[in-house]
Amino acid sequence: MTSACEPAPETEPLLHSGSPAPVDRSPSPSRSSRESSIRVKASRETSAMLRIAAAMYSFVVLGMLVSSLGVMVPRLEAEYNLSDAGVSIVFLVWPAGYAAAAWLNGPLHARLGQRGVAVVGPLFHVLLAAGASLRPPAFAALLAAFALGSLGTAVLDGSFCAWAGAVENANVVQGFLHGSYSAGAALGPFLAGTMLEVGHLPWYSWYYVLLGASVLEAIVLVFAFRFEDASKYRRNHEQDRLVTMQGESAADPTYSATFKHRVTWICSIYFLACVGTENAVSGWIVVFMMRVDHASAYLASLSSSGFWIGQAAGRLILGQVTQKVGVRSATIAYLVVALALEVLFAAIRIPEVSTAIITLLGFFLGPLFPSGVFVTARLLPRELHVGAISFAILFGQVGGALLPFALGSLADTLGIQIFQLVIFAQITVTLLVWLAFPRLPPPITAG
Repeated sequence: MTSACEPAPETEPLLHSGSPAPVDRSPSPSRSSRESSIRVKASRETSAMLRIAAAMYSFVVLGMLVSSLGVMVPRLEAEYNLSDAGVSIVFLVWPAGYAAAAWLNGPLHARLGQRGVAVVGPLFHVLLAAGASLRPPAFAALLAAFALGSLGTAVLDGSFCAWAGAVENANVVQGFLHGSYSAGAALGPFLAGTMLEVGHLPWYSWYYVLLGASVLEAIVLVFAFRFEDASKYRRNHEQDRLVTMQGESAADPTYSATFKHRVTWICSIYFLACVGTENAVSGWIVVFMMRVDHASAYLASLSSSGFWIGQAAGRLILGQVTQKVGVRSATIAYLVVALALEVLFAAIRIPEVSTAIITLLGFFLGPLFPSGVFVTARLLPRELHVGAISFAILFGQVGGALLPFALGSLADTLGIQIFQLVIFAQITVTLLVWLAFPRLPPPITAG
């Protein structure tokens, strides 16, 4: 045993006995690789957060575009001398863009990746806003501008819904994404109503605002998704196909494979009822409040904003509740409460109270759409998400067009009072279709 003051005996001779061995102070390979992996992980998280934030802003613009139609309905009737049934045609042009996007979204991703989506979608929004701001002399020309805008909306909607449905904490991300849509949808009627009623500006001046918002949308999306090219998209989804091979051959990532899944059709019908209900409320609540509740035009536009404010709050707040309770049970509860609120709305004729009830109705209807996307993404192979969800959203937009159009036609013959009965029936159908979804499989745990 050597003392602490004595040098320990050498077990190996020093190479240079006259000078101490140099100390290597460079970081060890394991430490260097650890630091590098931490930097890569932080960079990926920052990039992912940037893409989520950019998609959220895009959905704000989507919401502003769609929801402001309800405020425009009385103005378009006056501008182009239209009846309720005539002006309802404006709701029918939106499925045209969604029909095209349902077939183009898959090839667009394969050829250009999400970066291409970030360019194409806002471009059509710019064309819509620029065309409408010119105050087209013919209603048909305005409809053409809306059709172009619907194509941009459909491309972005289908792409980002499928993408958000497959990320980590998908239900929460879906809640924030669609909460952003509802926030934009709440902001749209409020700003448009304030500009037109308080500022006494012409109806087409609202589209100057949307033009600026769409240009900014293009800048934000292109920057956030600048590295998401076609090769990266194909590489990720080739890996997904290999992962999904569990005892059977991998799913064929074609449209025929998409349509073979029963879930695709259930989700499509669910979105038809769900989006149809939302658009019917936002499209005709302003007219209903003015004619039946005798509300002022400004308060009527605020009721439309209230509905979308409720949707935004519901998607942000109830998304957390849904994750804890379970998406199936929570959605059933939300729809039952919505039916009760619709009965209360039909019984009360006080404009301020009706506005509050419509806001609560929006709150409980808010989580329905993201819940449908979440369930569909869980039940289908990932490589089918874009095609299946784009097709289902197309169906939703068909409902979002046909049901408000049908409501306008009924209002033209039976009176706008039919609004209450139609909304109650649509919520009931939504509940029945939701019950047709298969139960979710247990989550796959690592290891």
